[in-house]
Amino acid sequence: MEARHWKADGLLLLTALIWGSAFVAQRVGMDNVGPFTFNGVRFALGALSLQPLIWWMQRTRRREGGGEGISSARLILCGLVAGCVLFGGAALQQVGIVYTTAGKAGFITGLYVVMVPLFGLALGQRAGTGTWIGAILAAVGLYLLSVTEDFGIAYGDLLELVGAVFWAGHVLIIGRLSPGMDATDAVKLAAAQFVVCSVLSLAAGAATETVTLAGLHGAMAPILYGGLMSVGVAYTLQVVAQRDADPAHAAIILSLEAAFAALTGYLVLGEVLSMRAMLGCGLMLGGMLLSQLKQ
Repeated sequence: MEARHWKADGLLLLTALIWGSAFVAQRVGMDNVGPFTFNGVRFALGALSLQPLIWWMQRTRRREGGGEGISSARLILCGLVAGCVLFGGAALQQVGIVYTTAGKAGFITGLYVVMVPLFGLALGQRAGTGTWIGAILAAVGLYLLSVTEDFGIAYGDLLELVGAVFWAGHVLIIGRLSPGMDATDAVKLAAAQFVVCSVLSLAAGAATETVTLAGLHGAMAPILYGGLMSVGVAYTLQVVAQRDADPAHAAIILSLEAAFAALTGYLVLGEVLSMRAMLGCGLMLGGMLLSQLKQ
């Protein structure tokens, strides 16, 4: 493997670590503010943090004679569509994490990796053998992780599972909207959807939550990590790394986000999973990885 590929894989691993540990920040933030307020502020910070990158990429594109990219009208329309679905996934994830652990939220959210190729069947895409085996492993793992002895599922885990459906839909929508966009337009689309998600979240927070300066101050560190690191820095690292990374490597490495969520949940919050839950996590991670491997 070339040096640039090793570097790209290293950046993707760092991205997965940041995203996984963000579940801890999201869990801690709920001690001071409501889930909608938390999301509203952190996605606003995320959109702002991408502006220097957008400026630099636009400047580079003009210098290289790459044109102006997509129109403002298309950017706004794509941002509205993607942002609304992003809001659904982020809201369900953030509300769900109030009622479950960071580790479980990370693994259940990670199921979108398996859902994407399965949902793609409705769009005429083919699913390989690895996808079906991975889906079965993930389903068994989810049962061991979240289904209780009386065959019920915890409220928080259920919200995370429905949220994973939105995350899978978001991936498919981005796949439909992004063809023809270069890297600069892709980052612009990311910032646009973050703005839409922020506005919707703040509106929901204003209608359902009590927002205080003391609460925002108490949640400042988790909000800053969730907005600047998880959204701004990690997204930038992903864009840079995937220019040189093998697509299969990228998908597999980013799947490790769930494992990092469980690890940081244990180290920072003292969250301990039972042997049954650990076995479920192992099967789910195996299913996620297997679904990404080429036949």
